[in-house]
Amino acid sequence: MTISPAALAALVLLALALGGAASFAWRGRGAETRLAAAEKRLREQQDEATRLEAARASAEARARAAEERAQHALRGAQDGVWEWQVRQDRVSLSPRWKGMLGYGPDDIGLTRADWLARVHVDDRPRLAAALERAVGGGGGGSGSSGGGGSSHNESRIELDLRLLHRDGSVRHVLSRGVLLRGEDGTPERLIGLDTDITRVKRVQAVLDAVADGTAGAFGERFFAAMVEHLARALEVDCAFITECTDQPATRVRTLAHWSVQRGQRESFEYDLAGTPCEEVVQAGRTCFHPERLAEKFPREAGWEAFVGMPIVASDGRVIGHLALMHRSRLGDEVLVERIYRIFLARAAAEIERMQAVAKLALQGGAPVTAA
Repeated sequence: MTISPAALAALVLLALALGGAASFAWRGRGAETRLAAAEKRLREQQDEATRLEAARASAEARARAAEERAQHALRGAQDGVWEWQVRQDRVSLSPRWKGMLGYGPDDIGLTRADWLARVHVDDRPRLAAALERAVGGGGGGSGSSGGGGSSHNESRIELDLRLLHRDGSVRHVLSRGVLLRGEDGTPERLIGLDTDITRVKRVQAVLDAVADGTAGAFGERFFAAMVEHLARALEVDCAFITECTDQPATRVRTLAHWSVQRGQRESFEYDLAGTPCEEVVQAGRTCFHPERLAEKFPREAGWEAFVGMPIVASDGRVIGHLALMHRSRLGDEVLVERIYRIFLARAAAEIERMQAVAKLALQGGAPVTAA
């Protein structure tokens, strides 16, 4: 079979065309492969970005939660927060800190002088010196620690302070602070907490006063010293201690009675009915009437507040009571139960001792010596 030149040329052209198409198809398949690989890498990168974003969001959420827990803890602890921005010499005081002293959120300025003005005048030099030592890297005030090997990064202060309440009274606080330094070591912020320890200080002061005042006293001298020093320490107008004269108790006799107006008063007896003492003795529990006492008990005209506590014998009987009375309203700062427990137990022992001595004297016919 003879192929004409024209047909041969046509076949050659067809072969070239088919070869070009095959080459193009091969190149197309390679591009698709590379494209698919690129898309895969892009998806992997997107997945990694999504994972990193989720991790960042989780870390931020944990940080926010930790901050919220810290804020809740501060609010729960009722601590006042303060911050001295050293470079700007500005002070920030939390609403709780201001509230401890009877001030509103906007009542105190932002300068260090405004802050120090709320500190008792005798304590200002100690606080100022502690702040300067902390900023200088020399540690803190009374009871301070320099943070061991990290003292170049932070300094601490810890000291007792008296703060001035808006009403003129004094609040005792335990003030603790830590200095934060920048990367170059320069002081940036001193952040601290002030914890109100007024009640603790008051308990200690009352305990010391009554313990010192009754040291070495027994019997009637003990009771007289106890009521006077207790009334003076608690700053109430009257204090007295009684012994039940019958059982079940309907009447009591005072063993000691002291008032600001009259000092020590002679012993007397009275019926419990119609007095705030009745519930104390007959129910055997502490009773507190912070105000309007005479409205509830007309027999107590002229008195505004009352606190009464039972004196319980070793066999569980109520054998008397201790009472405090005041001509103006009383706050719950007078409810220092730890102090009362100590001296009520001592009073119970003294009453039982006196009763035992009287009983023995009666049996033997000898004169009674109670003290």
